[in-house]
Amino acid sequence: MVMEQQHRTGQESAAPSSVEKAQVRSRIRAISLSFAIGMLLMAMKFYAYRLTRSSAILSDALESIINVVASAFALGSIIFASLPPDENHPYGHGKIEYFSAGFEGALIIFAALGIFKMGWAYIFHPRHIPRLQEGLLLLLGAAVVNLVLGLGLIRVGKKTRSLALVADGKHVLTDVYTSAGMLAGLFMVYMTGWYWLDGAIACLAGLNILVSGFSLMRESFSGLMNASEPQMLEDISGLLARHRDEVWIDVHQLRAWRSGSLVHVDFHLILPRELSLDEAHREGKKLENLIKAHFGGDASVLIHLDPCIDPDCPICRRNMCRLRQEENAENLIWTRETLTSQGGAGERLRQMNEKLSR
Repeated sequence: MVMEQQHRTGQESAAPSSVEKAQVRSRIRAISLSFAIGMLLMAMKFYAYRLTRSSAILSDALESIINVVASAFALGSIIFASLPPDENHPYGHGKIEYFSAGFEGALIIFAALGIFKMGWAYIFHPRHIPRLQEGLLLLLGAAVVNLVLGLGLIRVGKKTRSLALVADGKHVLTDVYTSAGMLAGLFMVYMTGWYWLDGAIACLAGLNILVSGFSLMRESFSGLMNASEPQMLEDISGLLARHRDEVWIDVHQLRAWRSGSLVHVDFHLILPRELSLDEAHREGKKLENLIKAHFGGDASVLIHLDPCIDPDCPICRRNMCRLRQEENAENLIWTRETLTSQGGAGERLRQMNEKLSR
């Protein structure tokens, strides 16, 4: 018997709630601000390059182009991800945010390769850098603005559970780290006159950018492949353990994955086989509401209801049961390891006892 509880599907949940609408507005405002500020900072950095002709500053300006393009792509993905589920996309459109993060990572890697090429040439053919002091001041101002922007994007992204915003915020912070390294290196150039350091700084910046790009792509692939999130499973397991009811004999095959801001959870719930269909449904509904409340309503829950069998008796905590064959002998603690296992606890205990008796 399967009971499927799908959030935001069907007639009564087709329209987004006021909380969801507010979250979407927050995401769109944040990414739109990122796009606008990115355009201004890109213009500032190219102006700094025009003043100095520094390869390091040019590499920073080139990364700003990637920031702007990535912000535009993230804006589109956030708008598309906010669309409710439909016949062609019954699980919603949230997965596009992982494509956005992967696309941004690929752009970062492409930019890093270009920076390496240019910086390598400047190492062996150093050039004089005019008006370097003015360029350093412009770069410092851009770094401060980016720091505030990046932290703000990550904060809003975590609050609204938007991978695209978090990815864009991390990208902006990468730009800050790059700018900080460049400021330190170019200040050394300014003090020593070693102009070959300009190209070396550009190469180091490219290396930092390359690592960030691969990190974003790895996170994107994990999301697209529904990779396990240990921390989220720990949270759900702890939630179930804290609210465990004696009629809930056991839970197994717990799985969870994200699609944008929506969390999909499914598992098997073992209940006493003497319960009526209505009673079993009521117990499943309790668990559904519990998990939805934990995720602020942004959850879809699929519960497979299993009737208990004799091997479950030792772990069943229900004393008043006319079907009991054995006394309660085990106080099984619910953890991520036990709840995500393939077999029920009763079956696991039976197999363990068989091995011990051999």
